[in-house]
Amino acid sequence: MITISWIIERLLVKPTEGSLTDVVITADWRCNGTDGTYSGTCYGSASFAPPTENFTPYPDLTQDQVLGWCFSNGVDQSAIEANVTQQIADQVNPPIIAPPLPWLPPVVVAPTEAVVDAAA
Repeated sequence: MITISWIIERLLVKPTEGSLTDVVITADWRCNGTDGTYSGTCYGSASFAPPTENFTPYPDLTQDQVLGWCFSNGVDQSAIEANVTQQIADQVNPPIIAPPLPWLPPVVVAPTEAVVDAAA
């Protein structure tokens, strides 16, 4: 079962925008997926216009709120999660492999014998 998680890694702010302070203009996001030992990731940035209403002071922002801004400003949540899921599926069942060249003899690794120190 694949577990998907979204995180905000960084926010860029304008120190002042009119009468507002610390106005978020860009969020750097990452979508991670894991399934046992397999993982996938996708990352990007979303930019925002200065707010015209409902300003949330910087210390009061939540990660879920900022992710919501990302999803409503061009970040296609479904497509990105599908991409991360496909990365994991491709690790489980690689769509392209590199088998040994058929005209070369296979490499045989000879078993090694344990060396016993007679002085011990």
